[in-house]
Amino acid sequence: MKELTKAEEQVMQLLWKKEKAFVKELIEMMPEPKPAYNTVSTIVRILEKKGFVAYEAFGKTHHYFPLISKKEYTRRYMKSFMKGYFSNSFKEMVSFFAREDNMSIADLEELLKEVGEDLENNQSKDNETSR
Repeated sequence: MKELTKAEEQVMQLLWKKEKAFVKELIEMMPEPKPAYNTVSTIVRILEKKGFVAYEAFGKTHHYFPLISKKEYTRRYMKSFMKGYFSNSFKEMVSFFAREDNMSIADLEELLKEVGEDLENNQSKDNETSR
C-alpha cells in the first residue's frame, strides 16, 4: 500500500471525518490560510489514482468518499512503520517509545493492562464469530 503525503493525509482526515464531501466542503473545513480550489482538487484526484478515494459524479462536480477506513489505513501504516524501523517487533517499538518518553513503571503497567484487556476482548470476539 502506498503511503500518504502530508497534504494527502490532511485531505483523508477530513474525508474520514465527513465520510463524503465535495472539494469546496473540504476547503471549508481546512484551517486558514485556505489552499486554492485547484490544489485540493489535484490532491483528491491523486488520492483517487492511488485507490484511496472514489466519487459519485453530479454533473461536473464530484462527491468524494474514502475507499479505505481510517482504522485500516492506520493498521497498514503502523505495520509498515514497525517493519521499517523496529524489525517488525512491537516489543522494540514500545521499548523505544518508553525510553524516549521517559515512561514510569506505573505508565508501563497501565499500558500492559490496557493491551492485555484489548487482546482478551479480541480473543472473545474471535471465539464468538467462529462458533
